[in-house]
Amino acid sequence: MSAPDRIRNFSIIAHIDHGKSTLADRLLEMTGTIARRDMQAQIMDSMELERERGITIKAKAVRMDYVSPDGETWLLNLVDTPGHVDFTYEVSRALAACEGALLVVDATQGVQAQTLANATLAQAVGLRIIPVINKIDLPSSDVDGTLEQIFDVLKIVEDPVLISAKSGEGCQGVLDAIIKEIPAPSGDPKAPLSALIFDSSYSTFRGVILLVRVVDGTMRKGMRVKFFSTGTEAIIEEVGFLKPKMVPSDALGAGEAGYMICGIKDIHTVRVGDTVMEKDRPLTQPLPGYKEAKPVVFAGIFPIDQTEYTALKYALDKLNLEDSSFNYTADSSQALGFGYRLGFLGLLHMDIVKERLTREFNLDLIVTAPNVIYRVQTYDNKWIVIDNPAKFPAHGDIKSIEEPYVLLTIVLPIEHQEPVLNLIKERRGVYVGIEYLSPTRMLIKYELPLAEMVVNFYDRLKSVSKGYATLDYQSIGDRESDMVKLEILIHAEPVDALSQIVHKDKSQDIGRKLCEKLKELIDRQNFEVAIQARVDGKIIARETIGAKRKDVIAKCYGGDITRKKKLLGKQKEGKKRAKMVGSVEVPQEAFLAVLKIDEDSN
Repeated sequence: MSAPDRIRNFSIIAHIDHGKSTLADRLLEMTGTIARRDMQAQIMDSMELERERGITIKAKAVRMDYVSPDGETWLLNLVDTPGHVDFTYEVSRALAACEGALLVVDATQGVQAQTLANATLAQAVGLRIIPVINKIDLPSSDVDGTLEQIFDVLKIVEDPVLISAKSGEGCQGVLDAIIKEIPAPSGDPKAPLSALIFDSSYSTFRGVILLVRVVDGTMRKGMRVKFFSTGTEAIIEEVGFLKPKMVPSDALGAGEAGYMICGIKDIHTVRVGDTVMEKDRPLTQPLPGYKEAKPVVFAGIFPIDQTEYTALKYALDKLNLEDSSFNYTADSSQALGFGYRLGFLGLLHMDIVKERLTREFNLDLIVTAPNVIYRVQTYDNKWIVIDNPAKFPAHGDIKSIEEPYVLLTIVLPIEHQEPVLNLIKERRGVYVGIEYLSPTRMLIKYELPLAEMVVNFYDRLKSVSKGYATLDYQSIGDRESDMVKLEILIHAEPVDALSQIVHKDKSQDIGRKLCEKLKELIDRQNFEVAIQARVDGKIIARETIGAKRKDVIAKCYGGDITRKKKLLGKQKEGKKRAKMVGSVEVPQEAFLAVLKIDEDSN
């Protein structure tokens, strides 16, 4: 164990692709935590998806033993965090375990939307922020302009450290600043144990592995502990730290971060954010953790093969332990069978979870169109929370509907202002304000319905801004809106998995485009198939798929015309019977058609 005054706990925060993971790599190399021969890019991004996409998805923690130039020994606990807006929750988890943060800003891009959001998070919990201007070696870097934005926009007055994380230039200054500027943890080694669980994973052989930050006391192997919120009791089988692989240790002292294993197999008995305490010296109050994640986007996930339903539940249980920011409940669909309704932090988050379920658990899945939470007031003054269009009340029972709004912050070059503002206007945006960051860059703020963001907004924003615009958003509550349930009927039967909640003014346009799209995707049958869009009991759009026609008179070579008419008449009657009892197979692509409507129309 190390004395608390020799410990520094810090996080790395930044906008996506500003160099967080590269700086982490460089610090690991400079402190000798990872040998040069073992170094690889994004060494802390162990997940395959992270490496493929070049982004950090999960927060990571690693211990570095550092000997400074003056011969002093320090223990540095580094937490690397995601930069995408969907994973702000992971950032908040990391900050809860730290006293300081390195705020990395790309000198070629300056302050971006997520830079501002992460800096605000760190300032809100009282962390010491060290600004780090990265990529100073690039020809397009603007150090002076970036420095000005840090002062003016972020209101950070501390002198920044100028570095190139890729080459290592200036990185010694980062280590010096960590030791000098970030305060030591204030824990009491002699007090009763209190530790914060800030992340978790699952091992088939060892059970739940918890990442913890010890605030007070000492955590030892063999200690009887209790989890504050769940009341679960356990005996610690192993404690240690990460370098970045697990290294067992005799104990973790006050101020240290590491892992603990208690042989817990039931993932529901522990949760991220809980407080670990001694069984014999219990605490009266839990540690202040971090803000609990609130999913804002919901979608149904169903196995293509219904025999995989149990396997899907197992996969969700395991994945939820590593990523507690999504929730799930059992769901069923007339069209898709049994599955689950999942809540996510955003569309990228949804995509990541679906991809991990597919890759790591070999599941073939159908994901329905995403939607947000609506609050519906009925005429008997009851409020109903709707996270699934299938639960939407009948039109005659609804007194009012409220939908969630967000405050949208976008940073972009001034030259792309017009197409971005037009996009926001299309999505029912309400103007808040504009701030000019430099002669060439601006920051705009709009209030926007969250529902308008969950389908293709980010991709459209990148498209109209040529990839230069960045965004962040935060919830600002619910507002009354004129929303309706758009139903899709195939062969006169409502398909619940294709239903969605839309603004009334857009319902006819969306319904028409959906019908057209489904007509392209659904194969011809032996009978005529009608595809209809319905709102409040009224059909607002329709497309028809013509029946296949078999040439029943092909074998009639000349002869009596009466014979041919008779055969055609029998065929017609047969089609009528088929239409009455026939069922239409809807392909997987149809359930993703909603996501492509906006894309195809622009």
